[in-house]
Formats: sequence, C-alpha cells, structure tokens
Amino acid sequence: MDIDLFVQYGPILLCGLLNTVLCWIVGAAGGVALGFVIAVAMYYGPRPLRYVLRGYIEVIRGTPFLIQLFILYYGGPNIGLRLDPVPAGILGLIIYGSPYYAEIFRAGLQAVPRGMIEAGRAMAMSEGTILRRITLPILMVSSVPPLTNFSIILTKETAILSIVTVPELLYQVQTMSAETFAYMEAMFALALFYWGFVEVISWAGRKLELKTNAFLSKELSA
Repeated sequence: MDIDLFVQYGPILLCGLLNTVLCWIVGAAGGVALGFVIAVAMYYGPRPLRYVLRGYIEVIRGTPFLIQLFILYYGGPNIGLRLDPVPAGILGLIIYGSPYYAEIFRAGLQAVPRGMIEAGRAMAMSEGTILRRITLPILMVSSVPPLTNFSIILTKETAILSIVTVPELLYQVQTMSAETFAYMEAMFALALFYWGFVEVISWAGRKLELKTNAFLSKELSA
C-alpha cells in the first residue's frame, strides 16, 4: 500500500469528508425536524391529514434513495426546481430520512403511558407542562437508540450523492482511483473514513442516551 498516495490526495479526501459530514448533519437535522412534525401531525391531527402523511411515508420508504435523488435532481427542472448538487443532495437526504424518523417518533409517542398523562391532568398540570415533563422526556428516552441507529444508516446513504456530482467522500475517492488506478488504497481510505464517522456518531448517541435517561429520572422525581 502506497502511503504517498494518501499524502498526495489527502487534501481532496479531507474535502470530501467535510462535504459528507456537512450533507449528513444538515440532512439528518432536517430529517429529524420534518419527521417530528409528521409524527406529531399523525398522532394529533385529523384523519384526512393522517392518510396523506401515511401515503407520503409509504411512498418514500417504498422507493430506493437513488431513484428519489435522480427524480429530484434531474426531474426537478421540469417543475421549475433547479438545485445545485449539494443542496439537491441535502434535500434528498431530508426527504429520504424524514419518514423513518417520523415512524421512530410516532412509536415513541405511543410508548408514553396514558396513565401518566391522565395522572398529570388529575394533578391539574397544564397540557404544556405534561408535554414538557412527561411526554417529551419519555419520547426522547425511547427514541434515542433508534434515532442513532438510523442516523448511522444515513451516513452510508451519503455515498449515493456522488451520483449527482456532490463532491463528497466517495466522489473524491473515485477521482483518486481514476487518476492512480490504486483501487485498493482508495477503498481502504473510504472504509476507514466511514468507520471513524460511524464510531463518532455511535459515541455521541450513547452519551445522549445517558443524558436523556438522567433527565427523565430528574423530571419524574421532581
């Protein structure tokens, strides 16, 4: 394995990694936010709205991300939506991730014991207080592990963004491979970067889980 290649192509690989991290952070954050809104709307909203949102979830979950990205990037101009590669990639990740995040939050909402909510109302708590001190803490505790798991999956989906020329990690690795024919070194670098990225997310997820558990214990004992 030629270490000099990593020195020569280190800057573009680092640039690709930063673009991957940027797309993932914005895409995951947007997906979480949109997914939470969808979950709340499905849980509290009227039946017609729930049907529409259920249709959205089933369509997005039932089609590959690659096809969704192609339709968004290459089909968007047909309806006046013209996006550069990076914004298109980020928007694609948000759209793709939101139904999965929505289902995670919906399951978390359903996991909140009705008896605890009724007990809060019996103690004359306002709906806002019940939401803050009962519903959201329990929701977060039950949702953090699956949220972390899907966020890890979403990191690997960022590799598909290279199809629409987003200069992320795989795109730069392919450039390195095409110019040097050093496919082994390029794939090794790709695997190493993604492994490190996933480990960081896993560590952050474990820390967040500990904090949410501590917060729940504090809120329920107050």
